[in-house]
Amino acid sequence: MKLRRFLASAAPAAVAVGVTALAPGSALAQDTPAATAVDYVALGDSYSSGLGAGDYDGASGDCKRSDVAYAELWADANAPASFDFTACAGAVTTDVVSDQLGPLDSGTDLVTISIGGNDAGFEDTMITCVFQSTSSCLAAVATANTYITNSLPARLDAVYDAIRAEAPNAHVVVMGYPRMYELDGSCWFGIDEEARAAINGAADNLVGVIADRAADHGFTFADVRPAFTGHEICSDDEWLNSATLPDYTESYPPTAEGQSGGYYAVLEALA
Repeated sequence: MKLRRFLASAAPAAVAVGVTALAPGSALAQDTPAATAVDYVALGDSYSSGLGAGDYDGASGDCKRSDVAYAELWADANAPASFDFTACAGAVTTDVVSDQLGPLDSGTDLVTISIGGNDAGFEDTMITCVFQSTSSCLAAVATANTYITNSLPARLDAVYDAIRAEAPNAHVVVMGYPRMYELDGSCWFGIDEEARAAINGAADNLVGVIADRAADHGFTFADVRPAFTGHEICSDDEWLNSATLPDYTESYPPTAEGQSGGYYAVLEALA
């Protein structure tokens, strides 16, 4: 399947990027010509805004858009003709539709987005797991999994339909989420191994649903889990923030290293 790609000022050379279509957590196969003079819009939640990575743009307020978020790194490296960064920490699917799509139009060449984790109640689930019992954690994860399977697909469809309607010619890259924990890792405190494994399983479920809906809309899904392997919480080189106290708001999104080594590296390979 050939996806729409960037407008170019000169005939570009084709570069093949081999990826697997439709499998949970896999990207769609496509030919990707070199990018020049693209109009790029970055949408999404805290994983896209760069919450947890620091170096925030003061003008972004509570959206906490970071100068070291993957979208900013891609723009710095590729010098797009225009770059609009509307991702916002805490965003859910309806927030993207109502608040973030303004820069999109028929001339938009590239769109990136991560969304769905907040809809599934990721933050509340993690709070339950950190501060309550294992049984409460497992129950919260089960509730999240039910939502991911039964309710999230329609919400993702609404976002993806809106993006395509506003940016009919864009190459859309849907960014996934990493697993949170390295099992049998170096953490001696915090939630137990059963809870960590359950949270990772929910992350895989979330990634699978997002990948499926992205594929159905002809979008490219970017699986970041391989890049984060060995860099989860409880690893020796963490690229994810653990619980931050007393201000919990920056717990669990990627660090600056996760944005660069994880998200940016995966996006650069696909865009």
